Amino acid sequence: MATVDSATSAQQILNNLARTEAQKPKATEDAQSRFLTLLTTQLKNQDPLSPMDNAAVTSQLAQISTVDGIERLNATLSELMEGQQSSEALQAAQLLGRGVLVPGKGLVLTDQGSLGGFKLDTSADKVVVSISDANGLEIASVDMGAHNAGTHSFQWDGTATDGTPAAAGAYTVKITATQGDDTVSATALELGQVSSVIRGPSSVDLQVGALGIFQLNEIQQIL
Repeated sequence: MATVDSATSAQQILNNLARTEAQKPKATEDAQSRFLTLLTTQLKNQDPLSPMDNAAVTSQLAQISTVDGIERLNATLSELMEGQQSSEALQAAQLLGRGVLVPGKGLVLTDQGSLGGFKLDTSADKVVVSISDANGLEIASVDMGAHNAGTHSFQWDGTATDGTPAAAGAYTVKITATQGDDTVSATALELGQVSSVIRGPSSVDLQVGALGIFQLNEIQQIL
């Protein structure tokens, strides 16, 4: 009697699975088809004196259901990632030709002056921008005053500490920020222009001129 009950229960479950096979992805369908064939053969050739009980059948069906669930989850995650990448690509495309501030210590002085930035982890009551030439010599120190936490831009007109105009060219900056007697973590930012969008297998990146390749979350400010 146990053989009949077990076979009947198994057949009902197999029938239920078969009705949904047409709605499943081909990879999952092939895997389940092979599993169902093996399980059906196993049931047909089981020992009548020691039949497979319902628990064993249910356990095997649970295994294939788990695999099916994982495959469906992977497919869903892939769709979500593709959708996110498309959204990021659209967002990145809107930055083409725009000036942005990215992590970096460079500062370029032109006839119109220069533009840079800094990012503070917490508020500071004093922020000082130190500007050095190619030889590492400080030629200007600009007191920016107090700033809240976040990203800020600054302009330097090229005036050196002695009051003379600095030569146009490339400089480096160092940001020093304090809150009372405590040092505040600060990151220097440099200006660049987005020249192209690079869509990789798992992310969308931006080529910021000669500064290099940056991820979207590294763009600290759009100018």
